[in-house]
Amino acid sequence: MASFHGFGQRHLFSEVTVNRTKVYVGEPVEVSVSIYTSTWFTKGVNFGNIKVKGAFTVFFRSVASTKKVNGKNYAGVVAIYNVFPYDNQDLIFPSLEFTVETPNDGDSKGLKRVVKTKSRIIEVKPVPNNFDRDEWLVSSSVTVNESWSGDLKNIKVGDVIQRNIYRKAFGTVSELIPPVKWDSIEGVSLYPTRADIKSEKSKTSISASRSEGVRYLFEKEGTISLPEITVNYWNPHQNKLYKRTLKSQTIEVLPNPDLGMLETVRDSLQVADQEINEESTEEAEMKILGLSLRDFLTYVLIICAVLYALYRFVKWLMITKGLLEKWRLQRKTYLHSEKYYFKLFLDEVAKKNANTKLNALYNWIDRLDLKEPTLRNLAINYGSADFISHLDQAEKKTSFNPIDLIHDIKQARKNYVKIINQETQPASHDWINP
Repeated sequence: MASFHGFGQRHLFSEVTVNRTKVYVGEPVEVSVSIYTSTWFTKGVNFGNIKVKGAFTVFFRSVASTKKVNGKNYAGVVAIYNVFPYDNQDLIFPSLEFTVETPNDGDSKGLKRVVKTKSRIIEVKPVPNNFDRDEWLVSSSVTVNESWSGDLKNIKVGDVIQRNIYRKAFGTVSELIPPVKWDSIEGVSLYPTRADIKSEKSKTSISASRSEGVRYLFEKEGTISLPEITVNYWNPHQNKLYKRTLKSQTIEVLPNPDLGMLETVRDSLQVADQEINEESTEEAEMKILGLSLRDFLTYVLIICAVLYALYRFVKWLMITKGLLEKWRLQRKTYLHSEKYYFKLFLDEVAKKNANTKLNALYNWIDRLDLKEPTLRNLAINYGSADFISHLDQAEKKTSFNPIDLIHDIKQARKNYVKIINQETQPASHDWINP
């Protein structure tokens, strides 16, 4: 049963929807995080990955959505996550905070706003008492295959046979596929191999695989039965337990006159097994951002060294080479230039206050090299006949608005800058040898 919780302010609100409120350990919960606005989003909404304590969280995709509330239409973006609990404790899907850009009703300029969601509690049911917690797997479908390396029909004491089992489970992550339990066998020593796990995700589904094996060292002659392997999984859609079984193998172990090799093989397998255990222990060490503590500290030191070297270089470039002073002089020159005051004038043109427009216009004209700091003098010397005509018409109006002449002013300035630049260029010293 789906449930949701809304949380909003003015024309912007959020919702958190879950497809179920009670799940077993390992059973996924689909969580949809939605943000709606009565206008539109002027910038894409970045949801990103979310961490939930006691669970693996997988982000699938975000989709556009619409919603009608009290007769009013809202545009929205929905992010879809799958949350896989791995502890026997209730999950708290945390309160989230997103920064979005959306205009007010009746406006078109996007404004940054912060929208929050409320936390959700999802009840996690423990593994049923009649099931082994170490073998519990929740999946919509599981396939199981096995392969053997070695000749099962010709085995003698001291030989090694490897059994590999591959499982693919749909609707779960690789971390939740339990390892195979290898039963002890009289007269046979077992040496498990390293497991290879992998998760594969599309926009709408996820699957996981686990491949692992065991090496059987036969130490006594006679009839040996390698036990069957049973894989159980719970299908949450059908509320039903399924079983996959790999058949047992009966093997006749022949005598071997060279029993000295048995100790050699056993020693080599024990060394390999110890290396696997040590590597597994190292992988289980504390990790920061997916790195071991040693690797993390190494990267931190390298980054600090690079940043310090970059700081010294920038300091040398800016101070020793005088770039900072040059930049300050250039900035000071620009702030007193005709170009800067023309930019201020253009910024004021679109505004409503007529006085600020005229002040900005004549502040700019004061920076021009004109005989008289007037708009008419600019039109006569650098403008067109149309500019003068338009100026005459504008001055007859009760209120003069520079925006009416903006095209003529821009063209006159262009002519002014072109002529001034030609006059200030140094004379050419090129000559031709006769």
